[in-house]
Amino acid sequence: MNLSELVKISTLDTQRFGVITAKSDLIDEHNITSIIDFCLNSQVKLLIARCSVAQISTVHAMERQNFLLMDTLVYLKKDLTGYTASEYQSPAIIRLLKPDDTPQVVQVAQDAFTSYYGHYHADPRLDRQKAAEVYTSWAERCCTEPGVANCVLVAEIEGNIVGFRAVRMNSPRQGEFILAGVKPSARHMGIYRAFVIEGVNWCQAQGACEVINSTHLLNNAVQKTCTQLGFEPYQAFHTFHKWFT
Repeated sequence: MNLSELVKISTLDTQRFGVITAKSDLIDEHNITSIIDFCLNSQVKLLIARCSVAQISTVHAMERQNFLLMDTLVYLKKDLTGYTASEYQSPAIIRLLKPDDTPQVVQVAQDAFTSYYGHYHADPRLDRQKAAEVYTSWAERCCTEPGVANCVLVAEIEGNIVGFRAVRMNSPRQGEFILAGVKPSARHMGIYRAFVIEGVNWCQAQGACEVINSTHLLNNAVQKTCTQLGFEPYQAFHTFHKWFT
């Protein structure tokens, strides 16, 4: 595999954190040296690398190279064979995004992710406010940039948006839940559950055969909701950071 397919400079992260940042989702014990050499030659200061939890030899190789574990993502999948569209129960109305909803969605993301525990927040060398901006920027791009998301659902209570759910079609047969947030004041109202139901309904309407979702290993609430609605865990990935200083 070409090196350019293994590791790439992340322009967004570089601009946000002020250090040259690279990403690799295909690192393993066989290519780790080439990836590190690329980073050294490109003056990379931070490498964000992800590998399957099943790749124990890769994990050990990364540990020997001073990579630090930042988080673990669990992926869940729902087979839509024979699925019948369901209805949700929530005080919120779940509807499709409107063009003028974007500022409220960005505000929801800011409120929802300020204390999030993803890999950016877990790294003590990264500014926490800038780490939160990763998700607010992503939420905005889901609303405004074609191709980032194919569908954005919002939860509305008394005319105010209190949550959002972005969905992407990875292929004609697979939909993916890529980002969601609910304002802290609106949690425990069944809104996330409603997003899962309506998200699955939307994917089925597009002709998808399956839907996948990922969440932090410690996010038991999301995993519980998804499994109750027919999702099953099928893979997991560790996220590591390596600093070149």
